[in-house]
Amino acid sequence: MRLRFHRSIRILPGIRLNLNRRSSSITVGGHGVHETFGSKGIRTTIGIPGTGLSASQFEPHRHAPVTPRPSTVGAIGTLLVVGPVLAAVFAVAFFIIGPAINR
Repeated sequence: MRLRFHRSIRILPGIRLNLNRRSSSITVGGHGVHETFGSKGIRTTIGIPGTGLSASQFEPHRHAPVTPRPSTVGAIGTLLVVGPVLAAVFAVAFFIIGPAINR
C-alpha cells in the first residue's frame, strides 16, 4: 500500500499553497473560478458553486515558441462568455435573492 501526502495551506484569502510528495503549486481564486500554477503548467477551472458543474483546462508549459492551437482560442472565447454569465448569476443572487432571505 502506498502512502499519499497532500497539504493545502491558505496564504491569503484567495491564495493557497498546495504541497504533495513530489511537487508544489499555487492556486489563485476562489469558488467559481481559480487558476493553479504548477511545475507542469497552468490549470484553469470554472464552475458554478453549489451545483457540482465545472470545467477545467490544462495548458502545459512550453519550452519553445509554438503557434497557438485553435483550441486555445476557443478556451479564451469560452472564458469571455462564461465569465459575464457567472457574474450575472452572482449579481442576481446577491441583489435579489439575498434581501429576500433576510426578511
